[in-house]
Amino acid sequence: MPGPPSVDCCYVGVDVGSCSVRAALVTRDGCVKATAEEPIAVWTPQPDHYEQSSADIWRKCCSSVKKVTEGVEKDRVRGIGFDATCSLVVLDQNFQPVAVNKDGVKERNVVMWMDHRALDQASRVTATGHSVLTSVGGVMSPEMQPPKLLWLKENLRESCWKEAAHFFDLPDFLSWKATGSLTRSLCTLICKWTYSPSEGWNDNFWTSIDLEDLVDNNHSKIGEQTCCPGSPVGGGLTREAAADLGLNPGTAVGASLIDAHAGGLGVIGADVSGHHLPCENQPVTSRVALICGTSSCHMAVSQKPLFVPGVWGPYLSAMVPGLWLNEGGQSATGGLIDHVVKGHAAFPLLKEQAEKSGQHVHSFLNRYLEELSKDKKHLDLLTNDLHVWPDFHGNRSPLADQSLKGMVVGLSLSQTLDDLALLYLATLQAVALGTRHVLDAMREAGHDITTLFLCGGLSKNPLFVQMHANVTGLPVVLPAEREAVLVGAAVLGACASCDYSSIQEAMEKMGKVGKVIRPNLDLASFYRKKYAVFLRLYVHQREYAALMRD
Repeated sequence: MPGPPSVDCCYVGVDVGSCSVRAALVTRDGCVKATAEEPIAVWTPQPDHYEQSSADIWRKCCSSVKKVTEGVEKDRVRGIGFDATCSLVVLDQNFQPVAVNKDGVKERNVVMWMDHRALDQASRVTATGHSVLTSVGGVMSPEMQPPKLLWLKENLRESCWKEAAHFFDLPDFLSWKATGSLTRSLCTLICKWTYSPSEGWNDNFWTSIDLEDLVDNNHSKIGEQTCCPGSPVGGGLTREAAADLGLNPGTAVGASLIDAHAGGLGVIGADVSGHHLPCENQPVTSRVALICGTSSCHMAVSQKPLFVPGVWGPYLSAMVPGLWLNEGGQSATGGLIDHVVKGHAAFPLLKEQAEKSGQHVHSFLNRYLEELSKDKKHLDLLTNDLHVWPDFHGNRSPLADQSLKGMVVGLSLSQTLDDLALLYLATLQAVALGTRHVLDAMREAGHDITTLFLCGGLSKNPLFVQMHANVTGLPVVLPAEREAVLVGAAVLGACASCDYSSIQEAMEKMGKVGKVIRPNLDLASFYRKKYAVFLRLYVHQREYAALMRD
């Protein structure tokens, strides 16, 4: 175990997202000193199938870490933490990749979180009505691991299923790769595998869904030992992993987190003194962390378990040890915005004009909308007659209905840049209205939510952030460090090194408030009406589906 921390000690945070690996060098007080990013491959062999390579991901983790620690004395790096998407990694008894595809390509051994091949299996798991489903809002999502595992058994029985000896959540795969330890994080097992910290695995559940194989050998394929996020894993970095990463053997490794949960650690515990926020001098339970990227997650913690229909949890110690976590979410947010913008007939013109102005397309659209409205504070009103239901990839929360589709009401024959800008605005509003929908469900179940804390890629879009403030009527806090997910991952390394006594202490000292965005209360009436329309769209879609069934 390393000695006491020096003034210039630091930690490495590694974040594996949907399309890239990012790493950061973070100081003891939470300042990001260097970042690096590497793309990772995604294969889509058929609709709703998304696959990756664990070997590719690990290589990119290593090259990213080497970049951010270049020129830094290795002894200064006291810990490393990993977070990743909740994707499923399959290895054989020799820890070699196993193909999760009918093509038999072993390199593609990861079923991504967003893969929806197991929709039918998820529905059948839900239909069992098993007691473990209580902690997932009563509905099993195809983005969780049991239906994915069932799909592999039913569709690749003679190849993948027979060869597989280890099923990892991607965050746990990274911890194993770094340390050689098979200990799993409570975060992944509780949130995505139906594990209970008090009761362990429910063997009856696995048997009821025809996955009794996973009970064999004391659950060796899915994990026998668990620990809280941030706990030291194994003896730290193995010699091989240390050489791969360019760090010292024995460097502390913190038990991993799902990427959204790392974002939660990076923002939700920040000291808000002096910012005149309603959550000041209130417990952390008055806050919600919104981690918004390709998809979005809404993280709320509570002192006692609160069951929210259609929202995952409550999960004890899945993010903050000792607190219960509820996790809402939207399956497509950044992905939806890109889909709407890039799929519009005016996108080539938009791209051309944005490039000429030297701006990102979203920045260009934000400015374009200001000019279109001639009133920056009330540009929201431009969509009075244009409404979007955002579930183009199904609803994760609070309806938990993956069969839902997207809706747009108010289109005309025009396909100008004006039309694209308005559709973009309506989509941002729809995503924010979806957040309001999740928050309402949480409040109804007993959460007292007064402040939103945003991080992730979309939090860098000022119009997206302002829409969330205006639509929810809540102040939005942005972190001082824009890469809050990486700070959250570094918190894990700091805790594993014992430089902080707890996750709570580390996230308060390493998370800092940057900017506060207040809602425009003049728009409260507009958004009451807009929200009423939003909810009506869902009702109508269900009515249309019923009519077509009759």
